[in-house]
Amino acid sequence: MLVDHQRRPPGYGQDAPPPGGVYGAEPSRPRDSALRRFLGGSPAGVFLRLLLLSVLVGAFMSMLGLTPGRLFWRLYDSARALLEIGLASLHDFGGWIVAGAIVVVPLWLIARLFAVSR
Repeated sequence: MLVDHQRRPPGYGQDAPPPGGVYGAEPSRPRDSALRRFLGGSPAGVFLRLLLLSVLVGAFMSMLGLTPGRLFWRLYDSARALLEIGLASLHDFGGWIVAGAIVVVPLWLIARLFAVSR
């Protein structure tokens, strides 16, 4: 396969040169700083968006009668209740294993003893 590595002159096979004015060059963009990339925009713009969102969420929480302390303790109590339910389920499951083993293991042992004696 032959490949032509020479660049074509502007307008060759096209109506106009690409954006940026130079054929084969990408349009220039200002390089973002690491801080702008991390924040997702200018620090002042991000601060204003976060401030507005905080006011809206705070007003909504106030309408529901929630405070940060109540919200924390409600989440804590919910997580603790889920953990207790999970541990209770494991306790029940362990009880099933022990109850079944009381029947299954002696039967298996008797079957093995009779199989060896043949």
